[in-house]
Amino acid sequence: MTTVQANTVHTNEAESITRLIEDNLELVNHIVFQVAIHFPRHVDRDDLARAGALGLVEAAKRFDDAKGVPFQRFAAQRIRGAIIDAVRAADWAPRSVRSLSRKLEATEQRLASHLGRVPHISEVAEELGLSRDELHRLRDRLFRSVILAFDHLVTDSPDEELTLVDVIEDVHSIEPCHELEKRELHAYLRDAIALLPERQRLVIVGYFLQDRTSQDLARFLGVTESRVSQMRTEALEALKRGIEAQYGAGADEQDDELSGRQVKRRAQFADAIGERQHWKDRVGDAETLDSHRVLRELLAV
Repeated sequence: MTTVQANTVHTNEAESITRLIEDNLELVNHIVFQVAIHFPRHVDRDDLARAGALGLVEAAKRFDDAKGVPFQRFAAQRIRGAIIDAVRAADWAPRSVRSLSRKLEATEQRLASHLGRVPHISEVAEELGLSRDELHRLRDRLFRSVILAFDHLVTDSPDEELTLVDVIEDVHSIEPCHELEKRELHAYLRDAIALLPERQRLVIVGYFLQDRTSQDLARFLGVTESRVSQMRTEALEALKRGIEAQYGAGADEQDDELSGRQVKRRAQFADAIGERQHWKDRVGDAETLDSHRVLRELLAV
C-alpha cells in the first residue's frame, strides 16, 4: 500500500468515526437519563454526560462493522460502562458500603409495603438479622459515606434555585471569626469609654447605655443641654478616632489643622486604649457594654 493510499484509508476511518459520534450524540443523553435514576440527586448529570460522551468516542474507535453488531447496541454498552466507571472512581466509599446501603433500602421498602407504615428500627434490625446497635453502626457508616456538593441544587423549581449551602446555612449563627471581631471591638469601646474625661464618660454612659435624656444629664451635671450635646459630640469623636487607631487607620487631612498638643493627646489616648488590657483578655470577654457589671465599672472609674 502506497503512502497516498494509507493516508486515504486513515482519512476515511477518521471521517467514519466522526460521523458515528455526531450521529449518536443523542444516545448519550438517552442513556444518562436511564442510569441517572439509580444515582443520588447530588451526582451531577453533566458529569455523567461527559463520561458518556467519552464512552461514545471510545465505542466509535473500536467499532467493527464486520462483526454484525449494530453500532447503537455496541455503543450503548460502552457509554453505560463509562458512566458507571466514572461514578465509581469519584465515589470514595467502598462497594461493600454501597451494597449494604441498597440492601438496607430494599429491606425498609419491603417492610413498609408489608406493614403499611414506616417500620420501626427493631423490625428492620430483625429482618436483617442484626442487633439494634449493629444497625445503628451500619447507618452511621452509610451516613459518613455520603458526599454532597454545596452548590448542588436541592429544588427542581425553575423560579427558585436553592443550593445545598442555602438550606444548611444557619443565618442566625455567628461565624467564630466574626464573634472574635465583635468581642474585640466591644472591648476596645469599653476601654475607650473608661479612658474618657469623667464628664464625657458620664454623658456617653448615661445617654447611650442608660437611656437618659440630655435634659436629665444637664441637670445631673449642672450644665446646659447644649453643653451636654457638645460633650457628647467631642466624646464620640474621641472614641471614633481612638478605636480606628487600633485597626491601623491613619490620620486624615483634618489632623493637619490641629496643634501639636492636640495631635499628641489623641495619640496618647489611642495608645492607652491599646495598652489597657492584653489581647487575649479582650477577645475572651464576651460581656456586652450594657451588662450591669460593665456599667458599674464605667460609672466607678
